[in-house]
Amino acid sequence: MSVKPPTWISVWFMVTVPVIIWDAFYCFMRPRSFEGGDLHWIWAPYSIYQNIDLVYGVRAWEEMDGFTNAQSLMNLVETFLNLVYLYLAHVVEWPAAPLIGFTSVSLTLGKTLLYGLQEYYCGYCKVGHNTTRDLIQFWIIPNGIWIVVPSLIVWKMGQDLCRRLMLAEAKAKKT
Repeated sequence: MSVKPPTWISVWFMVTVPVIIWDAFYCFMRPRSFEGGDLHWIWAPYSIYQNIDLVYGVRAWEEMDGFTNAQSLMNLVETFLNLVYLYLAHVVEWPAAPLIGFTSVSLTLGKTLLYGLQEYYCGYCKVGHNTTRDLIQFWIIPNGIWIVVPSLIVWKMGQDLCRRLMLAEAKAKKT
């Protein structure tokens, strides 16, 4: 049984690497990355997003809200694990590589759900000021992608891990 994942899973892990790094460094470089900051040109699209999701905005920075950078650091940990997984699955072909991939994508899914649940339980305190159109276009759809795709990967990798465990158990019973 190959440890290499389906192509769509590898593509997701690879495509998300630069996106996550770009996002994390926007957060770590605040206030210089804010609109008007000397490094804002690197993160120009955030001139919209910092006003859509106030977790990314000036007020959160001024209030020293630690959630933004904490989730960014977790994003970088997940990204590191994604790269380790891809290396171990595609280059080394280590049999336990899928466990690392499953763990990493589970962290991504859990953190994204936490992000949404935090908004729900604070009464949409960071995104509730948006129009319905802006909320859907700039917050629900992007965050939805980070829920749907990792959910599909968790499902696929979970099935594969269960299959491997059942095969190992069956083999152990034969000996």
